[in-house]
Amino acid sequence: MTDRFSAFRHAAYSRYFASRFCTSLAAQIVSVAVGWQIYDETQNAALLGWIGLVQFLPALVLVVVTGVTADRFGRRNVMGLAVFVEMGCALAVLALALSGRFDPVWVLAALTVFGVARAFYAPASSSLAVNLVPKEDFANAVGWVTASWQLASIIGPVLGGLLYGIAAPVAYSTAVVLFLTAGLMIFTIPKPAQRNTKEPTTLSTLLGGFSYVWKEKVVLGAISLDLFAVLLGGAVALLPVYARDILELGPSGLGLLRAAPGIGAVLMIAVITAFPIRDHAGIILFACVALFGLATMVFGASTLAWLSIFALALVGAFDMVSVYIREILLQLWTPDEVRGRVSAVNSVFLGASNELGEARAGFMAHYLGAVVTVVAGGAAAIGVAALWSVLFPAIRQTRHLHRD
Repeated sequence: MTDRFSAFRHAAYSRYFASRFCTSLAAQIVSVAVGWQIYDETQNAALLGWIGLVQFLPALVLVVVTGVTADRFGRRNVMGLAVFVEMGCALAVLALALSGRFDPVWVLAALTVFGVARAFYAPASSSLAVNLVPKEDFANAVGWVTASWQLASIIGPVLGGLLYGIAAPVAYSTAVVLFLTAGLMIFTIPKPAQRNTKEPTTLSTLLGGFSYVWKEKVVLGAISLDLFAVLLGGAVALLPVYARDILELGPSGLGLLRAAPGIGAVLMIAVITAFPIRDHAGIILFACVALFGLATMVFGASTLAWLSIFALALVGAFDMVSVYIREILLQLWTPDEVRGRVSAVNSVFLGASNELGEARAGFMAHYLGAVVTVVAGGAAAIGVAALWSVLFPAIRQTRHLHRD
């Protein structure tokens, strides 16, 4: 019988897991608190879009640098230093909240630096996991890393909403402590073995991640499917609008809305663990993306709190299938010497689907309204699933997640 906790037999991985969980939890708390405070003080949905945009752009601009940095200078060191920079940004936001002058310009400036730190953190942390466990535990390690992020996405929004309900500085202070804990913990990990190439840094080296993804059409199709589905169908940025103006749930209710997709995702992980995807993986992927779009449409049109929360849970569950498949493909199929660069490319796709998707939603909602934006986005995600099934027949024909 397969040991579901095999990755945790390795102490270095256990510390890595705990550090990633604390980092994700802190980022969720900051995200909920900043989003609510900015919208509550300005009632400007476009600013919610800017929050996503300034966190995404650094990953896009620095993509050829962040991956090489992770591959050449030690993933543990890059990951730890990035966490401490994130902590500094949380301290800056805390100072703004304490001053009583929560100016959106300064908040966005702090979040831009935060985005730079995340741009280096993402490829380093994603590619470090498989350096901490033997090959037979790769899949288990990847699955638990994904689960940690989803668990943080459940606890973080609820905790952030509750802490913000006490006082905004309480929420930001908690995030600072979590970042500090995560940063110190990552440096307790012994320096892991990492395969480095001796080739000089050239344009070809810098673009190695893009070259690999382009060659692997199944990988390209999978991550681009996720990119466009979430980019067009994502509704996370507009949850403050729904919590405040449509469902009238307040900051604590916003935490519940933010947590619902994570709850659905964790439940889906349990299902995938109990009933692994053994066949027809490509068809399952397309079906779940289409169902993700349908659930998004239900949420967008709903004015009932229970139905909205249930629909968001389904959104998270169906999106989890795409995340799970993509992470296995990337981490288990990629040579270690280019894994950081490939992870950096994936981070851009992931950032585009999340942060850039938030920007798209915020700007559209400013002109068209939140309901129209979310419902139309869900319909677009269904269209993407149908189109990608035609453009990438190799995915449709893929039956197994692992190479034969």
